Amino acid sequence: MSASNISDNNLPATLFLTGIPGLEWAHTWIAIPFCAMYLVALAGNASLILVILTDGALHAPMYLFLCLLSLTDLALSSTTVPKMLAILWLQAGEISFGGCLAQMFCVHSIYALESSVLLAMAFDRYVAICNPLRYTMILNHSVIGRIGLVGIFRSVAIVSPFIFLLRRLPYCQHRVMAHTYCEHMGIARLACANITVNIVYGLTVALLAMGLDSILIAISYGFILRAVFHLPSHDAQHKALSTCGSHLGVILVFYIPAFFSFLTHRFGQHRVPKHHVHIFLANLYVLVPPVLNPIIYGARTKEIRSQLLRLLHLGKISM
Repeated sequence: MSASNISDNNLPATLFLTGIPGLEWAHTWIAIPFCAMYLVALAGNASLILVILTDGALHAPMYLFLCLLSLTDLALSSTTVPKMLAILWLQAGEISFGGCLAQMFCVHSIYALESSVLLAMAFDRYVAICNPLRYTMILNHSVIGRIGLVGIFRSVAIVSPFIFLLRRLPYCQHRVMAHTYCEHMGIARLACANITVNIVYGLTVALLAMGLDSILIAISYGFILRAVFHLPSHDAQHKALSTCGSHLGVILVFYIPAFFSFLTHRFGQHRVPKHHVHIFLANLYVLVPPVLNPIIYGARTKEIRSQLLRLLHLGKISM
């Protein structure tokens, strides 16, 4: 028998996601705010995309990156929340092993892509404030397209090895995973073999991708703040800080739950006494950014707010 067949025979046909361990009695109630948050995320991000695409004045680089951010938010929440709600409401936790790997790949690659988009948005603000005369020349539509393609290629390239690292492991009929969706370390911990390679590679990806992105964002904002406080007009300073404030809010909403969840999942297993804390954090970092990002930008960006109100007013007239 070939080695590949032996490997395939060690892979379970299906896995079973249990939801939030220790809180099974409250699954129905927990699903209600999760569902509400998902609907808000769908409506908010779809509205943001519609507003940006229908208004030619919002085709500037900042808004195009924001449109890409909303697309990744929609993809991130839609790959996890529907199955999550099915588990919490219908106890439909069974998922094929291939389907679990596909969901894991989508979650991690979309998350890495969103980190790339936030880095691109920080670069956009850096160019706009530190080199405003060359802004449209540096960040033309061709460059924005290439940045998007590079982000997609990077996310796929760094996440694809997860699939091969998981398929090489024997699982010894271990099928039950205490989670609401499939993620790399959750699957790896089902294996009846050494998973050091998975742990090291997962940590490397987190540090070299999202960790490096966050460092570069911090550096870019150091230059931005220095340039802002050298502006001669207080009005110009206020406008620049307002725009950057929205972006910083989105960055914090994205990175803080993710890093806290990542660190507690790998290093805090014995320091966080309740396992459901890890699962809650994992749910929050696929729900909170998609919910808050359109609210932050919609509330703080005058151009988006006015265009959205215009569209709503036209909709009322047509009715």
